[in-house]
Amino acid sequence: MAKDVYKFLIPLLGLFLLFSALGMWTHSLFLIPAILIFMLSVFVAYFFRDPERKIVLDNSSIVSPVDGKVVNIEQNEDGCRISIFLSVFNVHVNRAPIGGEIILQQYKPGKFLVAWDERASVENEQVQMTFEGIRTIRISLIAGIIARRIIPYTKQGDEVAKGDRIALIRFGSRADVFIPSDCTIVAAEGDQVKGGLSVLALTGE
Repeated sequence: MAKDVYKFLIPLLGLFLLFSALGMWTHSLFLIPAILIFMLSVFVAYFFRDPERKIVLDNSSIVSPVDGKVVNIEQNEDGCRISIFLSVFNVHVNRAPIGGEIILQQYKPGKFLVAWDERASVENEQVQMTFEGIRTIRISLIAGIIARRIIPYTKQGDEVAKGDRIALIRFGSRADVFIPSDCTIVAAEGDQVKGGLSVLALTGE
């Protein structure tokens, strides 16, 4: 599980034990909130899961930084933007799309529009990262109406390998991946992708 889970799980488990004790020793009605808190604790543990993955290590592929659904692919003269929506049921630990140096990492304050709204790419709170490796790849990790916090695991100047853990977005959210025009896009709208595993584009090298 992601390390941030303990900030949520420990208080919930403390409340579960308290209401369970009250239910057993005073009034059985206390068992109802105990059950609800236990169910919430199970969901929190599920949400913060951080599975080990066998990362695609070849130099010719650019992998998804997140788990989710590809909701938009927008081509322009500078390249391509691939937008991926993460529901609350997806893994929210984010991974490096290529190996290389993080030459830019910055926080941008903003709104909390629903993550599938196209305006979220510009207007929402986000953390932007640019990776310099076999290509220059930029990603934006975007907060949504539920996700209110993006926690980077890295800083500008760090060297990362493809698939390394780079951040955590709490709850539902969105990621935009900006890919240069000389790459071949292999992802398609509607694809379900996994961070560090699913190939979004090929460099041709």
